[in-house]
Amino acid sequence: MARYLNLREQEVGNHMAKLAVLVSLCLLTVAIQGALCANVPSTRKDNVEDVVSGVRIADPYRWLEDQQSPETRAWIDAENAYTRAVLEALPGRDRIKQRITAFKRIDAYTTPTERGGRYFFMKRLANQDQSAIYVRNGLSGDDELLIDPHPLSADHTVNLEIEDITAEGRLVAYGLRQGGEDEVAVRILDVDKRQDLADSLPKAEYYSICLTRDGSGLYYARHDSTGNQVLHHVMGTDIAKDVQIFGEGLGPEMGVGVALSDDDRYLLFDVWHGSASSNDLYLADLTAGGKPKAVVEGFDASFEPKFGGGWLFLKTDWQAPRGRIIRVDLADPRQEAWRVVVPESGDIIDGMAVAGGKLLVTYIHNAIPSVSIFEADGKPAGTIEPPAIGYVGGLSGRWQASEVFFTFSSYHIPTRIYNYFMDDGTTAVWARINVPLVSENYTVEQVWYTSKDGTRVPMFVGHAKNLKLDGSNPTLLTGYGGFRSSATPYYSTSAALWLSEGGVFAEPNLRGGSEFGEEWHRAGMLDKKQNTFDDFIAAAEWLVEQGYTRPEKLAIEGGSNGGLLVGAALTQRPDLFRAVVCYYPLLDMVRFHKFLVAAYWVPEYGSADNPEQFKYIYAYSPYHRVEVGVKYPAVLLVTGDADTRVAPLHARKMTALLQARTGSDPAERPILLRYDTKAGHSGGTPVTKQIDDLTDEALFLNWQLGVTY
Repeated sequence: MARYLNLREQEVGNHMAKLAVLVSLCLLTVAIQGALCANVPSTRKDNVEDVVSGVRIADPYRWLEDQQSPETRAWIDAENAYTRAVLEALPGRDRIKQRITAFKRIDAYTTPTERGGRYFFMKRLANQDQSAIYVRNGLSGDDELLIDPHPLSADHTVNLEIEDITAEGRLVAYGLRQGGEDEVAVRILDVDKRQDLADSLPKAEYYSICLTRDGSGLYYARHDSTGNQVLHHVMGTDIAKDVQIFGEGLGPEMGVGVALSDDDRYLLFDVWHGSASSNDLYLADLTAGGKPKAVVEGFDASFEPKFGGGWLFLKTDWQAPRGRIIRVDLADPRQEAWRVVVPESGDIIDGMAVAGGKLLVTYIHNAIPSVSIFEADGKPAGTIEPPAIGYVGGLSGRWQASEVFFTFSSYHIPTRIYNYFMDDGTTAVWARINVPLVSENYTVEQVWYTSKDGTRVPMFVGHAKNLKLDGSNPTLLTGYGGFRSSATPYYSTSAALWLSEGGVFAEPNLRGGSEFGEEWHRAGMLDKKQNTFDDFIAAAEWLVEQGYTRPEKLAIEGGSNGGLLVGAALTQRPDLFRAVVCYYPLLDMVRFHKFLVAAYWVPEYGSADNPEQFKYIYAYSPYHRVEVGVKYPAVLLVTGDADTRVAPLHARKMTALLQARTGSDPAERPILLRYDTKAGHSGGTPVTKQIDDLTDEALFLNWQLGVTY
């Protein structure tokens, strides 16, 4: 998006500038009119109907659910060709792409993991498409390349992730992912020899990989359409003969993870009930036969475990909606012996880590994070204050080590990785990304507004310091509001670019997240999901009322559950937005639970198979709320074959339905689908492709919001 014309001129100059904008927009519309109107794809309609809980529901594009049928593939090709014709006709591509390239072509790092004095991390150089795995011997050592993904695929779509590292840093388990798939193939690298072991795990969805201290074996939790398994592998043996040690009877709607204590004595099994806010914990003493025994079972609460010395620390909302931390003695894990070491307070406990024999607790105060340090018995031992309003995350440490790493960023502050030393409380910058953004020119403020039912909701708004509230500012509103995810301002290329080009970037803390504890989450799930949408719509209305923008200058974006959010917003309030970017979305909520892993989310949304839940699901399901002749905003839907989490059929069906029913002129407000055969939910898109995709999105939004240069 380009910087807005300077309106602080004389009255004549002001009128001339406005006239120039109008002329430019008229010429632009004429230039792309042919590309738009001549090539809107036609989509076959079927007379498919279902009767659900006595309600007759038409589904004219059911055939698009078949992803591999020749007709669907031809339709995808036609939609992609139409989208390319529209986007390629927009002016300014070279300038925008050059700007985005400057933001993306930078050295980037992930938070390191220390093992045996070695620091393992991911790093991508400015001229590379994917991150490689590196090791640094000591804090001042050189970065040594361990595994480079670039030779593994001609189009650089294979990407890596670190799964686990042995205690002394001798072995690294790493995942190989194709495109954006959730599934990975697991390899094990001998760091000293710089070569893989013969042992490997086949491509699958793994929730946990745990190497033993001495590297003699590993434990892994695997999820597939049939259920969950935790298996034990002994190095040098046939993987097909691995023994299942846990998971019997756990169906695909559930999940299980496994963790190993630092001394390899205890194995912890974490069983969660789909996306519900509850889980069970089972502990096995491997020196005493290894039979799992329940530590937490049958509670309607969340327990997030972390080993530390001879204890198991549990961050939980059990009898504490805002969170507390309980210490469990591994030698005596009975509930009667539990001890509360960090009690519930007025702030939300959002995260927990261990390092240097201490606890590091991330608190959220009115959606703003900070970190407090406690001794193992709960005695306060210091704080880590973030430098500004932003995101604090990636807390990484070890009980035996005296240092901890964390990241900080904000919309206008690129990510910095800090090394905090527990012994003396000092902090050092371990790495930072350098982008052409002068952070001092921008500000992030927290505002509060009132939602439809009177609930007060906070929102973060980023913009240039000299912003005028005259309703003329192009504004991008994003949100998520689900699955207990907290929204705090974090750095992203799209947000930074939007700010640098003169726009307003806003994100409300919607109900469904956990910014105010489990009660806030439950106020935006199941039969209360409409609260999330109401909060988002109220945020948009507030931005308009306060003079930040107006509907013609307001765009919204969201992905996954956030894709459902913007889908609901565009169908419930099409008059409030000019443009929508909808990534990897859930949109057909009547049938969502039938595809891929979506049964896992029924505790969050409900299921149309339940007559009572069907009523509220059908009432907001975006695919079923599209009406004939309504003037919908321009929409860019984004998905791809490699999304093995949210079925791409949602975006396909919604594209066809919106194109058929919108009353808007497609030359002005088109419905577009960008469908990538290798993109998916788990990222992994090469930087070269990311730049092209971001360029498309920026051009689309600039065009729709009337931004010229």
